[in-house]
Amino acid sequence: MQKKDLGLLVLILVVGAVVASINPRFLSPINIANTANLVGLFGLFSIAEAFVIVTAGIELSVGSVIALLGVIFVDLVVNVGVPWPAALVLTLLIGAAIGALHGFLVTRMRMQPFVVTLCGLLVYRGIARFYTADATAGFTFGTSFPSLEWVFSGRTYGVPHSIIAFAIVAVIAWFVLHRSVFGRHLFAVGKNEEAARFSGIRTARVTTIAYIICAVLTALSAVFFAMYTRSISPASHGNFYELYGIAAAVLGGFSLRGGEGSVVGVVLGVMLLQILQNLVNLLGIPSSLNFAVMGAVILIGVLADQQFARYRERQRQAQALRRSGAEGGDWKGSSQEPGTAVPKP
Repeated sequence: MQKKDLGLLVLILVVGAVVASINPRFLSPINIANTANLVGLFGLFSIAEAFVIVTAGIELSVGSVIALLGVIFVDLVVNVGVPWPAALVLTLLIGAAIGALHGFLVTRMRMQPFVVTLCGLLVYRGIARFYTADATAGFTFGTSFPSLEWVFSGRTYGVPHSIIAFAIVAVIAWFVLHRSVFGRHLFAVGKNEEAARFSGIRTARVTTIAYIICAVLTALSAVFFAMYTRSISPASHGNFYELYGIAAAVLGGFSLRGGEGSVVGVVLGVMLLQILQNLVNLLGIPSSLNFAVMGAVILIGVLADQQFARYRERQRQAQALRRSGAEGGDWKGSSQEPGTAVPKP
């Protein structure tokens, strides 16, 4: 565990202790289970966001993609009559196509990730509203899909399936980012894309795959949210979720400059944000302040990242100066020819 992750864990424990002291209901089994369910739901697309941020990119269309793919999944299952496993596969494939499109525009057309995904935010939201004629999509009263509901909304021994899915995805993401060649390539592209290209890394392919992974995980999250809410209003469903994902990634140590980050940190970042939102709810503070909390968290996270980067740069320069001074002293000390005696005063 990195120092950043350890500090975030301590912060979570402190905030959790404060919340529990203010309102003992925080530690009730029902509240813990509900909070764990939300951690799983929001954690899936937060990890998805991290895959793009590590390449020095950004994904602003997460919320709109969740709305679009959510209504498509519900329509396929409820109205078209497609078996839910097939509908799930189709939803994931559409997500992969969206990610491939974003990767193509960023790598081949050389467009800025901010512009590409901002346009996606508007386009996918508009398509979702057009797809449903701006009406709410959902399951009609009395409609039941027992296996589908159990897989995505059920609990095993009281543990929500969303948090189980999040744990599985987090473990896989940790291996991919921190223990695989592809993960090293992702960090290299984010750190210095030109240097990575000269070292033989196919940077365009790596970046495109990162956007595809992000979109597929977002599609999976869309299905979980569709089953959690049971109804989707395309005009508002998933609003500002991309900010939540960015905040969790930034808290987890993923620098917006790229090339840095930890999956463990993202998991802890999601937990901290949910504890803060739980604090807002338990204290009776208006829920609209949730966005203010997220904005403050992003701001503090970016400021801390910048200060930490400057501190590391100063440390690196100081070490370089000490090293050059030591080498200079060794060179001067070795300038005397071997075998010659130094005259005594």
